[in-house]
Amino acid sequence: MGPAVAGRATYVASASPLADPYNDARRSSRQGFSGRQDQFKIFSSLSVALPEGWQTGYMTVLLAGCGDLGTEAGLRFAAAGHRVVGWRRSPEKLPAAIEGVAADLGSAELPPIPADTTAVVVAIAADSPTEEAYRAAYVDGLSNVLDAVLASGANVRRVLFVSSTAVYGDAGGGWIDERTTPEPGGFSGRIIREAEELLHSRLRGTGITPVVLRLGGIYGPGRTRLIDQVRGGTAVIPAASRFTNRIHRDDAAAAIVHLCTMGTVPAAVYLGVDNEPAELGDVLEFLAAELGLPAPAAESTGAAGAASGGGTGASASGGTTGASAAGGEPSRGGNKRASNGLIRSTGFEFQYPSFREGYRAVLAGIGVRHP
Repeated sequence: MGPAVAGRATYVASASPLADPYNDARRSSRQGFSGRQDQFKIFSSLSVALPEGWQTGYMTVLLAGCGDLGTEAGLRFAAAGHRVVGWRRSPEKLPAAIEGVAADLGSAELPPIPADTTAVVVAIAADSPTEEAYRAAYVDGLSNVLDAVLASGANVRRVLFVSSTAVYGDAGGGWIDERTTPEPGGFSGRIIREAEELLHSRLRGTGITPVVLRLGGIYGPGRTRLIDQVRGGTAVIPAASRFTNRIHRDDAAAAIVHLCTMGTVPAAVYLGVDNEPAELGDVLEFLAAELGLPAPAAESTGAAGAASGGGTGASASGGTTGASAAGGEPSRGGNKRASNGLIRSTGFEFQYPSFREGYRAVLAGIGVRHP
């Protein structure tokens, strides 16, 4: 495959198409990403000038934090021809396409950053759903990575921080987008928002472009919380309206690659959610129908919000971006409808445009969760 070209890069996994009312021309795979170069292609739809100093060919990408999502993104970077270096505590678990390096992001002593590194992806996860763990991961961990980047002298041009829609809190079922003022309702959203501000303040005036990708609840291979609740008969349809926002793991990984490699200068913030904010009850009823099970029981009015949660975090979407409600931490998702219009305007296309396509793939056993 030749060098990346200037323009809006649209990432499409080639194989059988999925039905998509938003773009009938999409050609996407339901097989998950296997790391083969012939399954990952870059198309240019617009000729534009690249930012000064931006690299037009293959590059070195550093993944600071390389769990399930980071590994999936790394495989996609590698398949596009880029060198990928992954930092994590257990690098031996990484696939061969990613150069694993032992690193603890909580330490100020991080490994050397390759001199030709062009993009850095910071994909951090807290060790536990506590305020101390969130601060150690998102603020201290990010600060340590930025210290290493700025001290390295490497040719870094973009740093992408994987954030969360938890920074918005509850919107009463209304629409939000990148222009909406963040108003986090709990410590998780407040700390992640603090990390976002740290990213922008530390990189201001350095020539490095900071990019924040606020993901909804991540679901996908091995992330089956809602499915397990429906199968186990513990799922409850909320009595009150509860909109949830989610993104399939594969789409989240593809969005990371897209924003790191697109020719145009990215915006400061993007929302990473699929095309259709969905009522939690609709998702539960869909899963029950797909599993051939009775619809879950409706929640009593007095217990509204207590049984199933209603946000974009783990309790509502089956993903793992959310903190638990233990210790007084409110649902990270809140009740809101998040728009993905900005990232779609860059040419990005979703393989799983709604929870229906995504959960059908999960139920079919498509894809694997990376250790």
